[in-house]
Amino acid sequence: MHAILPFCAVLAAFARAAPAPLFGINIASGKEATSTPTPVSQDQITTDLLRPALFSRAVYCPTQNVSTWSCGPSCDALPNVKVLASGGDEAAIPFSSDPDSQTIVVAHQGTDPHKVLSVANDVEFTQVDANATLFPQASKDVQLHSGFQDTQGRTADIVLSTVKSGLSSTGFKHVLVTGHSLGAAVASLDAAMLRMALPDDVTIDSVVFGLPRVGNQAWADLLDSLIPNFIHVTNQKDPVPTVPPHTLNFEHPQGEIHITAVNNSTGNATMVACPGQENQRFAESVLTEVKLQNCSPGLSIADLPDLSIPNHLGPYFSGISFGDKACLNA
Repeated sequence: MHAILPFCAVLAAFARAAPAPLFGINIASGKEATSTPTPVSQDQITTDLLRPALFSRAVYCPTQNVSTWSCGPSCDALPNVKVLASGGDEAAIPFSSDPDSQTIVVAHQGTDPHKVLSVANDVEFTQVDANATLFPQASKDVQLHSGFQDTQGRTADIVLSTVKSGLSSTGFKHVLVTGHSLGAAVASLDAAMLRMALPDDVTIDSVVFGLPRVGNQAWADLLDSLIPNFIHVTNQKDPVPTVPPHTLNFEHPQGEIHITAVNNSTGNATMVACPGQENQRFAESVLTEVKLQNCSPGLSIADLPDLSIPNHLGPYFSGISFGDKACLNA
């Protein structure tokens, strides 16, 4: 990975001056916010983040165990769940009826935890037009990461049909879309697709973890408008939210909640909500005279030597890590 650092540094230098594609790669940067982050309470973590994280963790378990909701601690943490359908490999998805929250849940499996940052989908930089069939409200300005859109497209039909069937059979009016890593990228695309396809009386929420950048400024603006309560949780010095680079015309949507520290004894996390898109806010530490990073996008690919792949897997909060460690026979 270090071999790409000089190249990315050159691209950063040209980012403002060369908005047109260069060698087939878009060179540009979008919005950056600097508003002060605000603390996230433990109550909000429990109410808004815990259940999506548990579903995102469970989908890492073997499909045959998830299908019967007998995957060990990951499934045991979510009793009463009825699995509507499941399958796939890198895009594995269980569709669940969650009667405790009156919700249809779509959860996408993430990158193999043993291959973080080595999967081509996570490091390609090519952008393409949004699929007009899946995203009919996307303007021509919307550009998406080609690998993420291809991955989402392979399961788009079954996602839409199963969600519609689940809503009809249960009478629920709420859909949650979640995932971690590659699964987070696909989940964000699914959330936009479902919002465009489903009636207005169905609410769509999406909470994801370790989200890489999925598209350009127009994509981030579109997702913000479609899913105004979208949440993407970043964990300390996780490198995945820094790719693809911001300077290559990729932009995170709003809704970042950043974990600044995790107590290894209790599993509890300290978090802040980062206003706007690509929040670059730093905090000066008077005692140490060091700038402390409050939000993830302020970190860049040039900081790779200081980034932490273990932060991508966790723990995040409430002792939750992603991967197969909490699965039966893992």
